[in-house]
Amino acid sequence: MNDARAHVRDGDRDRAVDRIQEAYADGRLSPAELERRLELALTATSSGELTPAVADLPDEDDVVELRSTGGHITRTGDWRVPRLLRIDSEYGKVRLDLSRCAVRHPRIDIELVLTYGSAIIILPAGASANVDGARSQWGGITCTAPGDPRPGKPHIRVTGDLAYGRLKIRNARR
Repeated sequence: MNDARAHVRDGDRDRAVDRIQEAYADGRLSPAELERRLELALTATSSGELTPAVADLPDEDDVVELRSTGGHITRTGDWRVPRLLRIDSEYGKVRLDLSRCAVRHPRIDIELVLTYGSAIIILPAGASANVDGARSQWGGITCTAPGDPRPGKPHIRVTGDLAYGRLKIRNARR
């Protein structure tokens, strides 16, 4: 959104709508303000028209990218879970434990590129996960978490390519 006259791309509009909805879910916007901002975002034809819809909303660091060629990628304990987590691991193992995190976003997107090795994602109790966008050629994908979002619980959407890798997603054991 650099040039205020530039035509709004669908991805920019989608991100603006997500930010507005997130602000409403966090209690920062009233229902009337939500409606007004969504209308602005959805009818904007230029980035200059889109900017006022999100200008005063917190611009958090919503994307984290983690890469490893042969080592392990591990996140456990109390860590900040971004709205979008991109992980690229060629030969190593990936372990994401969200069970003890304060997950601030109602929906988390994880883009996973795993050539070899394995990944495990441990969700908070009651959280749900959708793995429909993850593809495996010779590995495998196992998800024992509920697939449909549950009110008041985080929903994790996992997408990506696992050429020879394996992915397992489960809820935390109580």
